Amino acid sequence: MCECVCVCVRLFVLARQLPARFTHRRICVRELLSASASLSYCCHIITTSKMRLVILEDSERVAEWAARYVIKRINDFQPGPDKYFVLGLPTGSTPEGTYKKLVQYHMAGKISFKYVKTFNMDEYVGIPRDHVQSYHTFMWESLFKHIDINPVNVHILNGNAEDLEQECLSYEKKIVEAGGIELFIGGIGPDGHIAFNEPGSSLVSRTRVKTLNQETITANARFFNNDISQVPKQALTVGVGTVMEAREVMVLITGSHKAYALHMAIEEGVNHMWTVSAFQQHKRTIMLCDEDATLELKVKTVKYFRSCIPTPPCDEFAETEFGPDGGVPVVL
Repeated sequence: MCECVCVCVRLFVLARQLPARFTHRRICVRELLSASASLSYCCHIITTSKMRLVILEDSERVAEWAARYVIKRINDFQPGPDKYFVLGLPTGSTPEGTYKKLVQYHMAGKISFKYVKTFNMDEYVGIPRDHVQSYHTFMWESLFKHIDINPVNVHILNGNAEDLEQECLSYEKKIVEAGGIELFIGGIGPDGHIAFNEPGSSLVSRTRVKTLNQETITANARFFNNDISQVPKQALTVGVGTVMEAREVMVLITGSHKAYALHMAIEEGVNHMWTVSAFQQHKRTIMLCDEDATLELKVKTVKYFRSCIPTPPCDEFAETEFGPDGGVPVVL
């Protein structure tokens, strides 16, 4: 707090000096911007008291931790016929490990999805549901067909609907009718986008049709035999505002190619060019990352989290207990 006061004083003094130092306005403006950036960082640390960062050794441990946390949240919720746990889910390579772990724990009798409803983040427009690269196919092959979830409780956007805008409105309505999302899991791209909310997306956006940018289309070509012409140009996606309404959000971030995105997500201010940064303002967010993803973080940031005592989310799974460096959800 004292640091914030000092920065405020510095801004005030510089602002008073600006007219007198007009001949040196470039220098003064640069100093003002520097002070403003310091204030932004300082204030976001204070105001995001519910955002937590978990740093784990590698992507395998991220998958393990995430799966255990999902299991803990569902079991603690004690779902039943009149009380469903509503879970938001992502697609892509990052959550695959988590889904594998959830399947393993389900088969071991640790978790049931009988009274769970799911809402997926996104789906391509214009490719058949049974296409190998559709998110319907991905989710059924990766998770749903291996667990005891009722198919009527699975919700995935229909990219082939006759009226795409109505499909998006209906999706939002279904989330509300389900009672809202308890836990929304997400992944991010190297440019900090969550779902298909790419750089420049509104931070209060709702489920909608989104035209994909060229970077995303190029990146996804690897899933379509490296033929860009086969990559869908549009998708349906939940909005940043939709995800922000979840009671809790857990973002999975792995790999050095996402290190700068993590830096922008937690060490800089909220910015619509890095849509994941919006979750600094969420009342309950977990950023779950591996060591490689921390490469762009300040040394003091990493040391701070490393200094905290680990508390794995499902202590009863003694056979997979984390060690002293296992990571911990920590209040900033």
